[in-house]
Amino acid sequence: AWNILGRFKTFLTSFLVSLLLPSPLQPLSYPLHPSEDSVTVSFGRFIQGVQPHQLTPTVLHRSKRMVLDSIGVGLLGSTTHVFQLALQHCQHMYGPDDISSVYGRRGTRLSPTLAAFVNGVAAHSMDFDDTWHPATHPSGAVLPALLAVSDMLPSNSKPSGRDFLLAFNVGIEIQGRLMRFSNEAHNIPKRFHPPTVVGTLGSAAACARLLSLEHSQCSHALAIAASLSGAPMANAATQSKPLHIGNAARLGLEAALLASRGLEASPRVLDDTAGVAGFSAFYEDYAPQPLASPEEEGLQFLLENQDIGFKRFPAHLGMHWVADAAAAVHKLLLGEQGSGGSGQGSGVVGQVQEILLRVPRSKYIDRPFPESEHEARHSFQFNACSALLDGEVTVDSFSQEALQRPDLYSLLGRVHVEHPHDNPANFDRMYGEVQVTLVGGDVLNGRCDTFYGHWRNPLTNESLRKKFRSNAGAVLPREKVEGLIEAVEGLDRLEDCCPLLEQLQ
Repeated sequence: AWNILGRFKTFLTSFLVSLLLPSPLQPLSYPLHPSEDSVTVSFGRFIQGVQPHQLTPTVLHRSKRMVLDSIGVGLLGSTTHVFQLALQHCQHMYGPDDISSVYGRRGTRLSPTLAAFVNGVAAHSMDFDDTWHPATHPSGAVLPALLAVSDMLPSNSKPSGRDFLLAFNVGIEIQGRLMRFSNEAHNIPKRFHPPTVVGTLGSAAACARLLSLEHSQCSHALAIAASLSGAPMANAATQSKPLHIGNAARLGLEAALLASRGLEASPRVLDDTAGVAGFSAFYEDYAPQPLASPEEEGLQFLLENQDIGFKRFPAHLGMHWVADAAAAVHKLLLGEQGSGGSGQGSGVVGQVQEILLRVPRSKYIDRPFPESEHEARHSFQFNACSALLDGEVTVDSFSQEALQRPDLYSLLGRVHVEHPHDNPANFDRMYGEVQVTLVGGDVLNGRCDTFYGHWRNPLTNESLRKKFRSNAGAVLPREKVEGLIEAVEGLDRLEDCCPLLEQLQ
């Protein structure tokens, strides 16, 4: 009986996968023929044509670090309430399809698109995922979709580790290229959350590459994804913000699958030359340029010249400047107290008369009295006061107990904020200053221009592994945590990515 049940389960899985992938005999027609020099066509040709050997040692090294960090924050994110709600919703409304794995849930599998969704939610559920410039969260929108596709493909067709990394880098590259076509995109966003736009197209590009779609299908996947994109900033600092990354991963995969079946969309969605808004619907100053042919000599990925920002604690990237500046003042407070003081809690509160923050102007991260962990992760005031009290900000700083500390609220009531003209809302140029006036009149200052973890001052491999071990170790046994480190660091040498997939649950 068990043998029959196992055979039926294998048959059912194969049948479901066959529904997701187009039949090799299915005719695909493309009546729309954009000119060869269009931006959209150039993007499709790049997605199809770029080759694994064009990934330099620097790009391989940096992208493997991104994969490792994203898996770690996703595993930790699978312990959150937001993730639990998303997973329960998918299981209740759609049922298990037994194809693609879920972070940290051994034996739990969903359809590929839903697995991409819940794993994307996990990656951003604590705002702990990587950040790039122009501002977006590149890995969380791409990696969950690629893992879901890899699970979906038959056992004899799993991608090699290098092919997996190439698809990942294609997804990252498309995001970076699109954002560099707009000056508006360089600043902290005001209207919509960038990963819901460029992340969705990045996911579509990465999945199209891993599914080996031909170039016109790749272009259509991008255009379909554009119709599935966008989320307003009003949902930042709420439980719904993690859905932005989950939807980017899921809908990008959806777009690639629809394109693989022959669904068509605008052949000029990235061009904006036909008198109808395409990608400029998101960025009014959008000025696109075609991508160079992948066959041209000297092709260089953006990741070659600009590293990624990795967060040391789970909060909006802007918080890392004020936290480091406040931590510097905390050390000065220890000196003020002398060897007899603790430098913690009431000892700090008793010394402080006023706190002045000099930070960029950005309404959604200016929250004087946050009422939830999600608001606290987006509050200059909260993160500065937490660092003043404790000397650092950590995962535990956002626990309910930490949020409700009387000493914290006492300090929050003494905070004032200034927005200097030379401090733009731009992750590449901003700074954070914390000025504390003591009860006796003395003034202590801390300033951070580049925090540890920023792309100009990246985490060392040792620091990144330490972060990963802490995050993944909250869910997985030690042997799997170490197995993931080994699998990711050797990913470009794996014949297939099964050793990576097997360690995720």
